[in-house]
Amino acid sequence: MDLNRPALPLQNKATKRKALAATAIAAALLLSACGGGAAPQGAEQAAAADPASGANASGAVNICGVKDASGIYKGTAEAFTKANGKVTAKYTEIGATTDEARTQIVQRLEGKSTECDLFVTDVIWTSEFASQGWLLDQTKLVEANKDRLIPSTVETTKYQDKYWGSPFFTNAGLIYYQKDKVAKPESWQQLYAEAAKAPGNGYVYQGKQYEGLTVNFLEMLYSAGGEVLNEQGDVTIDSKETRDVLTFMSDGLKNGSADRAVLTYNEDPARLAYESGDFGYQRNWPHVYRLLNATPLASSFAVAPLPAWEGGKASGVLGGWNLAISAHSTNQAGAVAFIDFATSPDWQKHVAMDYSQAPVNEAAYSDPAVLQKMPFATELLASVKGAKPRPISPVYPQISQAIYKNVYAVLSGTASTEEAVQKMAEEITTAKASF
Repeated sequence: MDLNRPALPLQNKATKRKALAATAIAAALLLSACGGGAAPQGAEQAAAADPASGANASGAVNICGVKDASGIYKGTAEAFTKANGKVTAKYTEIGATTDEARTQIVQRLEGKSTECDLFVTDVIWTSEFASQGWLLDQTKLVEANKDRLIPSTVETTKYQDKYWGSPFFTNAGLIYYQKDKVAKPESWQQLYAEAAKAPGNGYVYQGKQYEGLTVNFLEMLYSAGGEVLNEQGDVTIDSKETRDVLTFMSDGLKNGSADRAVLTYNEDPARLAYESGDFGYQRNWPHVYRLLNATPLASSFAVAPLPAWEGGKASGVLGGWNLAISAHSTNQAGAVAFIDFATSPDWQKHVAMDYSQAPVNEAAYSDPAVLQKMPFATELLASVKGAKPRPISPVYPQISQAIYKNVYAVLSGTASTEEAVQKMAEEITTAKASF
């Protein structure tokens, strides 16, 4: 199998499949986010993981996924190996960004590679991967562990009334701010106004042309009362709210509220820029709390929930990562044993204490040891419970691409707000029609 070849989108309509494949080959910039639709028979024919198999597991398990910025994946693998005795686990990084990791995972799954037993999967990939028949059905395993999992996190693993992964840790965005420079943000408008007051007050976020930009945009759009798809699945992104948010974000780059370098930032570069001390605000994930406390900024920053749009209600976007067992795994029992360990109440405390990630076990948020290490745990739990999911669709990668590509065009000055909104709506409609 050639792992350098691009992942081609699979569609359940032959003519559209050929057209999309040709487009993907011709347009290299689009490859990492294409994918999506396929005949649902793959999910119906998938084998199921046996919850009891983990007890007698042995051998080696390889977990594959995105760059381990916080150390949680390698740390969990090492702790599992030490605690288990019969199964060894290792973590293999196969992508520097979320999009790159997805491309690498798709290539391995399409090629029926046995390299990886488990994949760390973004919550947005469930319906796409399950519809292809690439994953083991984890319904029985999830139901066996369901009483220790936050319901909203379990739902991120669901497709066609079955569960295709186990939640590992969840996520909701936070604002980190310098207490001696700027005020705690109560609204996005206030944050941007404070950020523009002085050169050292600026705001950094994830503005690179990738999934992170979709999330940053949706956090504002949801708070402003907008949406991408309505409850019936209709495309509703062509709206006043979308125009307002796009114009607001663009103006923020023009007036200096946000540094233009954010157009090159994903999570780590945004964090490193903030650690320089030259900015007042940063939007990032919970794991950054631990990393910031190991810098000279340790005593000068505070954490706040995402602010509300003026006149609206604060709304995060549910993130997080799940553990999905490859249908081609050669050690499915070992994979089950690893999942049992990673989702256990005891290890979920370490998810918070050692890595500043948001546990999928609700009891962890009120544990005294967790609160000592993560004093914002109560606020984080509220954010997780109140966060909204990204649009749920087997063609979500194409929907997200339509969003971040056109949002980026506005922010970089290559398209007007009106042009971008119309193009976004058209591309999302086309993506939905392809499945």
